[in-house]
Amino acid sequence: MSASPDKILALVPAYNEGARVRGVVEGARRHLPVLVVDDGSTDDTAAHAEAAGAQLYRRPQNGGKGMGLRDGFRYALDHGYDAVLTLDADGQHDPAEIPAFLQRYRERGADLIIGSRDFRHMPPVRRFANSVGRHVFSWAIGQHVPDNQSGYRLLRGRLMEALLQSQEAGFEFEVEMIVVCVRRGFVLDWVPIRTIYAGEKSHIRRGHHVKHFFRVVWQTHRATRSARP
Repeated sequence: MSASPDKILALVPAYNEGARVRGVVEGARRHLPVLVVDDGSTDDTAAHAEAAGAQLYRRPQNGGKGMGLRDGFRYALDHGYDAVLTLDADGQHDPAEIPAFLQRYRERGADLIIGSRDFRHMPPVRRFANSVGRHVFSWAIGQHVPDNQSGYRLLRGRLMEALLQSQEAGFEFEVEMIVVCVRRGFVLDWVPIRTIYAGEKSHIRRGHHVKHFFRVVWQTHRATRSARP
């Protein structure tokens, strides 16, 4: 396996995370340059991100995590980065685990490496939701997927390019990311990460997310079934 690309960018989508984003940026900058995509925050997220040393891309209004990630992908590709490592701004992803992703990338060269959590360490409601989602999505795509919701990921440039035309705006974009990777015959891999919950406020709109998650799942199942010989 060839050496890891020279340029990998840590990409942090953020919406009203002024209380937490600084610590995430400071931790990630020990390993990689950092871009924070401020998705129309109404608090001091942008100020804290810049004070911590991040590059900053500001969206004029909140568009959802999917749109924020795509803006980050465009920035990374336009600035010559070979890959991005995405992590959330709310502290659920420990920046100290970035070297594990980089090592896995050097060893396997996958197009998408997802941080896989231990569901046993989640609060009961989230454990149930994530477990159901994992089983349903694995059925739809026709292969075992240990964790389809984790936002701690490393993506190569060709997968970022393939995702730029996506129309998914919210958290379901991360599900589509796996679908595109598998359908294109790209390499999907996993690395174990800590499961962290510290009372952070979720930006997921439950009803909206469930509706669109199952829409993507059903579309995936139909496409997978029709592609079989």
